[in-house]
Amino acid sequence: MITQRPKGTQDWYGANMYRRTVIERTARELCKVFNIKEVITPVFEHTVLFQRGVGETTDVVQKEMYTFEDKGHRSITLKPEGTAGAIRAYLENNMYADPAPAKLFYVTPAFRYEQPQSGRLRQHHQFGVEFIGSKSPLAEVELMTLVTAFIKKLGLKDARLHINSIGCANCRKAYNEALLSYLQEHEESLCPTCRERMKKNPLRVIDCKVPSCKEIVKDAPRTIDYLDDECREHFEELKSLLNAMDIPYEIDTGIVRGLDYYTKTVFEFVNSEGFTLCGGGRYDNLVHEIDPKQNIPSVGFGMGIERILYFLEKEQVALPEEPKADLYVGIMGKQARAAAYKIVDRLRMAGRIVETDFMDRSVKAQMKYANKLGAKNTLILGEDELATGKGRIKNMETGEQTDVILQEIEKYFS
Repeated sequence: MITQRPKGTQDWYGANMYRRTVIERTARELCKVFNIKEVITPVFEHTVLFQRGVGETTDVVQKEMYTFEDKGHRSITLKPEGTAGAIRAYLENNMYADPAPAKLFYVTPAFRYEQPQSGRLRQHHQFGVEFIGSKSPLAEVELMTLVTAFIKKLGLKDARLHINSIGCANCRKAYNEALLSYLQEHEESLCPTCRERMKKNPLRVIDCKVPSCKEIVKDAPRTIDYLDDECREHFEELKSLLNAMDIPYEIDTGIVRGLDYYTKTVFEFVNSEGFTLCGGGRYDNLVHEIDPKQNIPSVGFGMGIERILYFLEKEQVALPEEPKADLYVGIMGKQARAAAYKIVDRLRMAGRIVETDFMDRSVKAQMKYANKLGAKNTLILGEDELATGKGRIKNMETGEQTDVILQEIEKYFS
């Protein structure tokens, strides 16, 4: 057991680690041009943050959190998602005193105790963005535009934007009454969890994945039919902006998202098989839930790195290969070690990927190793090269050999 990782976790190394690096780098590069700044928050927070922010009636809080008592008898939880911690950091560090809006992104580990499935693990990693301070539907469009660009840059094609509006507290009251009335007619056919949800937060029933419940809620009232004037106007403007941006979408009244903090807009990017790549929406009350003295609107999204990798594999999208070594410096004899490593160090400081021998291999074995590394060029240093100050670089693809002055070796790669 000591050499076996816990269920629902993953070791990152080799080609898979490099693909993850490409995804994270692409995310960071996009956030840079959108002028979104990175934020890093603790891996664990006080449990009450998630109870108040995520919502006590959610599956995340009730069933999936890794919660423990620390040595100071405080209840601590490993973060199950990135939004609550980012909003807490925004408030604690008085970012609201800076010119609005605040645009923050994170790449963070997240922890949920659930049955591992395709692209979802108990320790997974999220790329997310929080846009804090704007009521305008243009804020949602900014994030949907970013995700659309991100998907295109990765080469994914089977992911379409689905949108819905779940309204605000004003229109949610009438909707909840209508929904509860409908659900009561089918209560005996609902799963035990949904029968409990009915009493605390009927909207959560819409999000149930149990087939029998999904069949029942197909004909349930929809939030979009109960929007007040403000929420309806917000949703109509959102659609108008997406149309103007030529971003294709479909209205999906089944989207309510699984966390309590959402209001008005909710959205997902979904593939043709119904797998969700990205989910997000507006949460104008979340800041107030965490700090009742503040009332600041916000919108955001989160997407799992593992889920992105799953989509890439499913669509057979090839990411760029990891760069190979520009040069392998072979060593012939102990006396050449220092000179060889000086060359290695100089070229590395010039930005080149360079490798050499650390295993006291024979020259023949070193060349085999260079081939396994995929080195583009090789150079062997021995007594003759040290005496003359010259060496011969071999292009491993063409077989062409070029004489170089060792002190000027950088010129070969310029």
